[in-house]
Amino acid sequence: MVAGKKAKTNELVAQAVNLAQLIDYQPSSVVSRTLIDKKAGTVTLFAFDQGERLSEHTAPYDALVYVLEGEAEVVISGKPVRLKAGELTIMPANEPHALSAVSKFKMLLIMIKN
Repeated sequence: MVAGKKAKTNELVAQAVNLAQLIDYQPSSVVSRTLIDKKAGTVTLFAFDQGERLSEHTAPYDALVYVLEGEAEVVISGKPVRLKAGELTIMPANEPHALSAVSKFKMLLIMIKN
């Protein structure tokens, strides 16, 4: 682990933190910040500018998407799921999925490795 990354993660330990304030929007971009990266899985924050998307792909792990602010559409195996702040969905392992920003949105992605 890079020393800078460890220092940033350590600033989150044993204190109250506002997740949405840990990442900023960038125009016409998807920004990410990894909070935990372990063998068992990862926890990553994302900030999507309006209209940005992640194209359809699969992952070998279950993933939980929790929207912190804004609105997103997640398509899982062809089924669209609209999520607003405070809502979540689970993307099952090996199922095709894509995400798009209906408005600017921030999400927490938790991937659990099998």
